[in-house]
Amino acid sequence: MAAQTGPAIGILWRGRPGEPVPPRPENRLRDIFDEFEKHGARTEALAFSEEVSGDIRARIAGLDAVLVWVDPIVAGRDRAALDAILREAAAGAVVVSAHPDVILRMGTKDVLVRTKEMEWGSDSYLLRSQRECLEALPTRLRGGPRVLKQLRGSSGDGVWKVELEHDAERPEEIGVIVRHALRGSGVEHSSLAHFVAGCASYFAAFNGVGCLIDQPYQARIGEGMTRAYMSGDRVAGFGHQMVTALAPMPEGTMVTPAPPPRYYFGPDEPAFQRLRGKLESAWIAELQRVCGVETDKLPSIWDADFLLGPKNSAGADSFVLCEINVSGVFPIPDESVPSLVRWTLDRVSGLGDH
Repeated sequence: MAAQTGPAIGILWRGRPGEPVPPRPENRLRDIFDEFEKHGARTEALAFSEEVSGDIRARIAGLDAVLVWVDPIVAGRDRAALDAILREAAAGAVVVSAHPDVILRMGTKDVLVRTKEMEWGSDSYLLRSQRECLEALPTRLRGGPRVLKQLRGSSGDGVWKVELEHDAERPEEIGVIVRHALRGSGVEHSSLAHFVAGCASYFAAFNGVGCLIDQPYQARIGEGMTRAYMSGDRVAGFGHQMVTALAPMPEGTMVTPAPPPRYYFGPDEPAFQRLRGKLESAWIAELQRVCGVETDKLPSIWDADFLLGPKNSAGADSFVLCEINVSGVFPIPDESVPSLVRWTLDRVSGLGDH
């Protein structure tokens, strides 16, 4: 292959210390590398770990853009060191997707509270301490089950369904049924006070600014979740999955079964055009206004998860936002790869406008 003379694009993921970069055919992001190179870009594989952060910092500084696939917490390690490198690179005119500040504005669970007045919103609240939980949750639980989510996490970790089992005046005597969304979890019976005490680590996380987001449980969860993938402000594809986490468990089972596969579709899939229309005509722009994110700072790939809410008076489904994912969105539909590459290259070519 001839040497690439176009922009230099870094593709970064969290690696294991001392582990070499896998050969291209074994790299899960290989299609993204290939698509950039089809457009004449030079790509650079960056396996990040704190042990090699100095080398990664120097390599990123010589790039035009870096795309990042690193979850908030992996094997007990957070993104603090990486985010410092990415902020420094962005200040030096490297296009960073997603920028750490953009993640904090739209890619953490508290976006559910900030966007609760949007059409996709629900009756969501921020709980900043165990005391706030014990003061607020009894009344809300009397209105129906709630879902509590830690500020940042992945794979269902720190996401709980909490349901009133028996009422009482004192939190120590209120009985609740709780279920963790983490795969393999079962139903637990507890007092509200005991459950809340077990959430202490969520409030202590992220240097003491952790919290819980309190959202109503969606009764139609058993009908599946739709994931809309976006490149910038346009829909790049969809995924649909019959979720098992927090859905009613099959009779006779004691723990949450593994979910079936997620099915992926391009942006033109007929079943999702109503949702696409809402996102592209209004919702993404409204999210930007609420969160203070300019269009050219939107990530090259991000997604929003929706459950079905109550049907409206005309019998049409409503959509309820469950979360927005920005940090490490993968796997993705094949059709979204060209979109994310075009979005990134457009940002690189417009660096003078940043």
